[in-house]
Amino acid sequence: MKEFVIVTDTTTDLPREYVEKHHLYMMSLPYTLEGTSYTWENPMPVKEFYDKMRAGSLPTTSQANPEEAATLYESILKENDVDILHIAFSSGLSGSFNSCRIAAADVCEKYPDRRIVVVDSLAATLGQGLLVYKAVQLKEAGKNLDEIAVWLEENKYHLVHNFTVDDLFHLHRGGRLSKTAAIVGTMINLKPVLHVDDEGHLVMLSKVRGRKKSLIGLVDCMEKQLGDWKDKNDIIFISHGDCPEDAQFVADLIKERFGYENFMIGYIGATIGAHSGPGTVALFYMGDHR
Repeated sequence: MKEFVIVTDTTTDLPREYVEKHHLYMMSLPYTLEGTSYTWENPMPVKEFYDKMRAGSLPTTSQANPEEAATLYESILKENDVDILHIAFSSGLSGSFNSCRIAAADVCEKYPDRRIVVVDSLAATLGQGLLVYKAVQLKEAGKNLDEIAVWLEENKYHLVHNFTVDDLFHLHRGGRLSKTAAIVGTMINLKPVLHVDDEGHLVMLSKVRGRKKSLIGLVDCMEKQLGDWKDKNDIIFISHGDCPEDAQFVADLIKERFGYENFMIGYIGATIGAHSGPGTVALFYMGDHR
């Protein structure tokens, strides 16, 4: 089998050092803030990004288009005699997956001896990152492109994404919540717990009053969803919108309740953070069902 490389998107929110260590290629989904556009190659420091959001700046984001995807694929194929496995941002949240699928077909016409396999992760932030992490593990264990693609397709519906937000305004701005619900919810300190469903869409799981209850609610959901995967998870991923103490609170509760010791905790990047806002905490692991 031909050698292959793994491509993914900046929406994975994987640490830059992890990306570089494992020789991953990044499809950059750009964002704009205060008139300046930023990419993977030219990012705004994430702490500064959230500080600006808290001060009232409203970022905008863009999906990858077929031309950008084709440019990335061709740059890889020109320099390397490899195939490509692209683990893409959820089709339920962006048109980027479809752009990549179109680009892959076009580029493969120019390079008929190469293959580009694009997998719809149906995932976001470190949920997508966890699938990439699993793919890297499998590659380093000697699995080929097809074996990894099959594993991803068979197991992505076991990838659980649960998260809570601190500011309902951002859900309203993204069309996930009505203005009235955002205002009333803010008045009574309502905190929703949401997840990403089998179609890759955001769906409300529950509503609680108070921040601490919403964080505990993430772990309560975990208890219901782990099932047969309880002893199979080797790592738990947690991402946050500039609230590391809250993310650590969730990790500590998980350690206490389930005994897990291995975590990756990191920032929600700007592309996702533009829609979820400061104070978001998201929890990712493999479970019986989403």
